[in-house]
Amino acid sequence: MKTILITGSNGLLGQKLIYNLLARNRKSPSWNIIATSKGENRLIEKNGYTYVPFDITNISEVETVFAKYKPDVVINTAAMTNVDACESKKEEAKALNVDSVRYMVDTISNPKFQIENCQLIHLSTDFIFDGENGPYKEEDQPNPLSYYAQTKNDSEKVVRNSGIKNWCIVRTIIVYGIVDGMSRSNLVLWAKDALTKGQKINVVNDQFRSPTLAEDLAEGCMLCAEKNAHGVYHISGEKTESVLDLVYHVADFWKLDKSLITPSTSVGINQPAKRPPRTGFIIDKAKRELGYKPHSFMEGLAVLDTQLRMEN
Repeated sequence: MKTILITGSNGLLGQKLIYNLLARNRKSPSWNIIATSKGENRLIEKNGYTYVPFDITNISEVETVFAKYKPDVVINTAAMTNVDACESKKEEAKALNVDSVRYMVDTISNPKFQIENCQLIHLSTDFIFDGENGPYKEEDQPNPLSYYAQTKNDSEKVVRNSGIKNWCIVRTIIVYGIVDGMSRSNLVLWAKDALTKGQKINVVNDQFRSPTLAEDLAEGCMLCAEKNAHGVYHISGEKTESVLDLVYHVADFWKLDKSLITPSTSVGINQPAKRPPRTGFIIDKAKRELGYKPHSFMEGLAVLDTQLRMEN
C-alpha cells in the first residue's frame, strides 16, 4: 500500500481526489489515504481514509505531518485561489501559495525525514500566462499579470528548483463541480443559481478559457501519481470558449432565461486583478502520456445535473 497525502481536502479538487481514491481502493486496495485541510473535515464520507487538520503555512506542522505519515505521494491542492483577494491580501497569498510549497519541498528533500523519494504533484494555473497567445502548451513562457498569477508562477519555480527528485506540476483552468454540502461556488454554479433566481448577470465576452470538470482534474492527478509522472502537464477541458459562451451553455442546458445575461468587457466588469484575455491549453501531452480523457463541457454539465438531483 502506498501512502498518498492530499492537502486542501476540503476544497473542490481535494474532495474529488478523496472520492476518486476511495473508488480506486474499492476496486483494488492500493492507497493509504491521508486527507488534510484547515479546520474540520467537511466531506460527507468519513470512512476509508485518515483526516488530519493541517495548516500548510506552518513549517513545524508540515514537518510533523510529513514525518509521521511518510507519504509516497503528496498532491498539493491547497492554495489561495481568489484572484482579486490575492491583490489585497498579498502576505496571505504568498504564505499559502509560495511559502507553504517551499516548506513541503524542503521537508521532502531533508534526509532526516526519510521521504526523499516522495512524489510531489503541485497544482498550478493558466493564469501564469499573459493570454496573448493562447491556447498554451507546457513549454510556453509564463508572464503573470496579477499577484495571484505571480504567486503560482513563483511556486512552480520553487518546485522546479527544489532539488527534489520526483516532482510534477499540473496546470489547470476554471475548475467546476459540486462539493459536499454545496459550500463552494464556481462559474457554473454561480451562473445557474443567479439565472434560476431570475437575477441579471454581467458576463465577460473578451476572456477565453477551457473549463475543467473537477472529476476530470482529479483523475488527471491520479494518473500522474499512478504513472509516477515527472515534469509539467496541462490538464483541462479540451475546447476553449469565451466565458460568455460558457454561461450561455449553462443557460441552454438548464433551460434558463438568456436575456438575463448582459455581455460585458473586462474593463466594464472592473475586476481588481488583471486577467489574461485568452488562455486555453493544448492537452496533447496529458492525453498521450497519461491517457487523460476529459469530458466535453456539455457532458460535464450533465455530470453536475445528476449530482444536483442526488443532493435534492
